[in-house]
Amino acid sequence: MILKELISNLAILVAILFVYTQLTNSSPLRRTSSRRQKITAGILAGILSNVLMLYSIPLDRVIIDLRHIPVILMSYYGGSLPALITMVLIIIGRFLFGFTTQAVLAIIFIGGTTLLTLGITNLKLSKMKKVFLALTISNLIFTILLTFLSLRMDTLIFLVLSYWSISYLAGFLSFYVVEYVRRNQRTLNKYKSESVTDGLTGLNNVRKFEQLFNDVCTEARERDEKISLLYIDIDHFKTVNDTYGHVEGDQVLVELSHILTTTVRSFDHVSRNGGEEFTVILLDCPAQRAEEISERIRKKVQNHSFQLSTGQSISITVSIGIACYDETTNTPQLLIEEADQALYEAKQSGRNQVCLSNKFAPEHAYSCPEVYS
Repeated sequence: MILKELISNLAILVAILFVYTQLTNSSPLRRTSSRRQKITAGILAGILSNVLMLYSIPLDRVIIDLRHIPVILMSYYGGSLPALITMVLIIIGRFLFGFTTQAVLAIIFIGGTTLLTLGITNLKLSKMKKVFLALTISNLIFTILLTFLSLRMDTLIFLVLSYWSISYLAGFLSFYVVEYVRRNQRTLNKYKSESVTDGLTGLNNVRKFEQLFNDVCTEARERDEKISLLYIDIDHFKTVNDTYGHVEGDQVLVELSHILTTTVRSFDHVSRNGGEEFTVILLDCPAQRAEEISERIRKKVQNHSFQLSTGQSISITVSIGIACYDETTNTPQLLIEEADQALYEAKQSGRNQVCLSNKFAPEHAYSCPEVYS
């Protein structure tokens, strides 16, 4: 009967843990998590422990269950704050069963388990050793406290053996479930990130650019906002690769990506669309402001010394084409075509240029002022 009820406790524990980790997989509990997240986790763990107490096993003046497992989990993953919150909620829940000698022993049990487990999690031990030690300490406290209840020897032995077995099983299985879900989620997040991130520079890749561009175009129409698109291309990049090799060329791309991300605003979208071609989506940005930002990028690149692994430094330049909704076009979807054509004009104008698409102007299609040469 005891084993059957303990296994029921175990099933409830594992099921709730699995659901919880699935619901929080985008932001799992860590020791570095926000205070709010730790408080929430502590409250949920306390509720779980009280649910386990509702399915506890009354036996000869003793109530046994797996309430200590959520405390150990909170101590390990979240630290003292969620663990102490869980402990307090367990104590409150236990008093609802009545204030008795058994209740006092239960408080000592959960308090000792919490404090000692918090100490164990700070030791420089492997994950499995920490789990094993925390469970062992908890089981020892439980066993010592049982001796104060003057149970029959056969009952005491059976109770201790059953409890230790299920406690170890529940503890390791609970950690396995949490780690399994977290590991799978990390793998999934990695694949998601790699599918939209350029592996070399860490910028958005062309797939992410297209997604962002479509979203931005929709929002621009709905909010009647101006958006600017920059097409950026490294001048004579093939010569860099041919002269210094593709490895050094990759280093140049990485350094350029850093210049781009540190020059534009934090909420703008920088992407590497392939090869030496980059794009920047400037949100709520008129054409004049886009020209200023583009010129700042051009000058930074021109004046930057790109360091190679050989210790040698080289200089490069970029050409930039700009299109703006709704100044150079009244159709957001045409920004790509116009920015690309403006980039072509910048290349044709001698490179190291910033060219603004000026489709609405009757006298010329593109503007590449001398000040940007």
